[in-house]
Amino acid sequence: MPSGRIALVLMMFATACTRDGGGKSGPAPTATASAALPPADAGEDALRVEASDAGPSMGTVAASLAEVDRQQFAAGANAAIARSEVPGAVALMVRGDQVVLHEAYGQRAVRPAPTRMTTDTVFDLASLTKPIATATTVVLLAEAGLFSLRDPVARYLPAFAAAGKGEVTIEQLLLHTSGLPADNALSAYGGTRDEAVRRILEMKTERAPGEGFRYSDLGYVVLGELVAKVTKSSLADAARSRVFTPLGMTDTGFLPGPELRARAAPTERTSPDAERFFTGEVHDPRARALGGVAGHAGLFATSLDLSRFVRAILQGGKVDGQQALPARVVETLLAPRPIPGGTRAYLGSMHGTAVAHTGFTGTSFWIDPAHGFGLVILASRLHPTGKGSADRLRSDLISAAIVAASRKEAAVRPGIDVLEETGFAAVRGRKVALLTHAAGRTKDGRRTVDVLRGAHDVKVVALLSPEHGLASAAEGAVQDGTDAASGLPLHSLYGDARRPTQAMLHGADTVVIDLQDAGARFYTYATTVGYTLEAAAELHVRVVLLDRPNPAGGEIVEGPLRDADKESFIAYHRIPVRHGMTLGELARMFVAERKLGTDVVVVPARGLGRNALYAETSLSWVAPSPNLPTPSAALLYSGVALLEATNVSVGRGTDAPFEQIGAPWIDSAALLAALAHESHPGIALRAVTFTPTTSVHAKTECHGVAFAVTAPHDVRAVHLGVALAFALRKVFPARFSPQGVATLLGHRAAFDALTSGASVTAIEDTYRGDPAAFLQRRAPYLLY
Repeated sequence: MPSGRIALVLMMFATACTRDGGGKSGPAPTATASAALPPADAGEDALRVEASDAGPSMGTVAASLAEVDRQQFAAGANAAIARSEVPGAVALMVRGDQVVLHEAYGQRAVRPAPTRMTTDTVFDLASLTKPIATATTVVLLAEAGLFSLRDPVARYLPAFAAAGKGEVTIEQLLLHTSGLPADNALSAYGGTRDEAVRRILEMKTERAPGEGFRYSDLGYVVLGELVAKVTKSSLADAARSRVFTPLGMTDTGFLPGPELRARAAPTERTSPDAERFFTGEVHDPRARALGGVAGHAGLFATSLDLSRFVRAILQGGKVDGQQALPARVVETLLAPRPIPGGTRAYLGSMHGTAVAHTGFTGTSFWIDPAHGFGLVILASRLHPTGKGSADRLRSDLISAAIVAASRKEAAVRPGIDVLEETGFAAVRGRKVALLTHAAGRTKDGRRTVDVLRGAHDVKVVALLSPEHGLASAAEGAVQDGTDAASGLPLHSLYGDARRPTQAMLHGADTVVIDLQDAGARFYTYATTVGYTLEAAAELHVRVVLLDRPNPAGGEIVEGPLRDADKESFIAYHRIPVRHGMTLGELARMFVAERKLGTDVVVVPARGLGRNALYAETSLSWVAPSPNLPTPSAALLYSGVALLEATNVSVGRGTDAPFEQIGAPWIDSAALLAALAHESHPGIALRAVTFTPTTSVHAKTECHGVAFAVTAPHDVRAVHLGVALAFALRKVFPARFSPQGVATLLGHRAAFDALTSGASVTAIEDTYRGDPAAFLQRRAPYLLY
């Protein structure tokens, strides 16, 4: 996956004001199993209904995404609808020159009458006007020789020289470094359009040009006037003739006519007590005061039209094999430009190799030419109350797109499938006690217990379950019982007993293990495997372990080895926090290094690569425990869970456990500012407010930070966890209680460094050599 995704921690896609950059500390102590990660494809608001495609014929849609990826898009969109953050949405994903997903979810309108969302819905793009209409037209005009982007704006708009702005350049307006404020008072738009524009041209700057970044609508209003001046037309006409028509964007433009208005998604009420909504009429009050045509807002379009723009950017200006935009223009639009504190492209904020932009109404795009895909997300988050949010929707769908783009079609088959394909050779003639849970299933979804019961010459005599029980849904101690589907006795290894007993294994000569792990030392399934191996050796019972992928991957190793004196149920063996091994590989290590003498057979997963993350396996994710509902949560777990035993919520009791943290006393902005001093590759951070239903701070509103995985192979989860603990202690020393970190980190020197106020680098220095040493130690036990 691409490296260096998001350099500065800011709220991701917050009303189109995002930027990246800033200095960072050195790398965390991690190690990988190879010298470098190989690149892979990747990339930056009612009524709940199933995905629909009620738009026009989709002749340009290529082979669609895998069903598991389509489900992830639907889950993200439907969750936002269920949270009443958006009434509906349209998502469109492009790979190369092909549309691979185009879906509509929920409602286009809920008032005055419910209307179903369709893929041909017309949206008020708000600030997407800036990159698509204004910036692209400006760069095309520069390429045509009408001006240079380094020219002073006042050379073409003399009134702009007022108040000392004579040296402000066109490029500085494009990059939001002109010094102009974000906007001006609505009262300044009285009188004629020319009078309102003149007031903007004559405004003072807030700072000297080039000295800082300030996302400015006014700067783009000026650019729109520049386009009108040099083309002797209007921005609307210039963008249509130079951008929309060449690209074949027939449903895109300012001031949409009756046919487009009939398909338009409404935004909010035209006045607080009105039942009329802005529909096909620009929501932005300043653009509306300027007649609906302005450089910062006013553009309307459909998702399919925007796909043509995205495809052109991905393909060097080509759409459907034809050169619609000059390749040099596309290069200019995408090139990273230095700005104070980071980099930005003319098209928007930079996120590693991707460029992104958002619109206030709930619109956004994410384009990653280096990895060949783009995403368009259109929602009308302001309808009907004006108070919705598209932040979580964007985060979830971007994550889904990145996972989909990185998926390899290797078709990994878990150990149970391999066992079945080999005629159950490893268990033929055996009497089996099966240790399993909800994720113990074949690739096509059949329960492992049912597959074994149907096998010839195999007898299943009992079931064993780990923490969270057979259904992977329980919290706390789990009692013995009976599996209703099979009638088999069910013995809990997370109740009165933590190890299989002779009574549990009565009549069995083999324990088969089929568990999905989370890849963190303190996730208890590895300990349950270890205890089972010990018991099997004592009782002279064979163990057959059916292997599964590690959702955190197998290359990256992070965090300290646990201290020798800290063995416990959450720290069975001296391995790093993020160990990068499957349960089958760990079993081989446990038997050898602990000299158990167990008769163990590991049935490896087939087609699994060392660097594969779960989302790349083509396997459907079945939550192995109640609070790991997604592969992203599992990927983040080894770091975010370091806070689980503290007085900070890790999102348990919410719809995003381990993908957000918070507490009633946290100031999100202050925490984000502290976290910005560290690099968090592959993760976008944003402010969040949530109310857990259970666990820490149950039923209490919490403020904190949410995490979106943008480049899974780049994620360093343990580094994130250490940085979170450091930032919480630094910013909230009287409120944050860090003692629980010691329990899960399992390393006294690192915890002492944390509580003494040492930097993140100094904390990590206490175990800097551990990951690399562990890579050498684990090598003999690896299967992939």
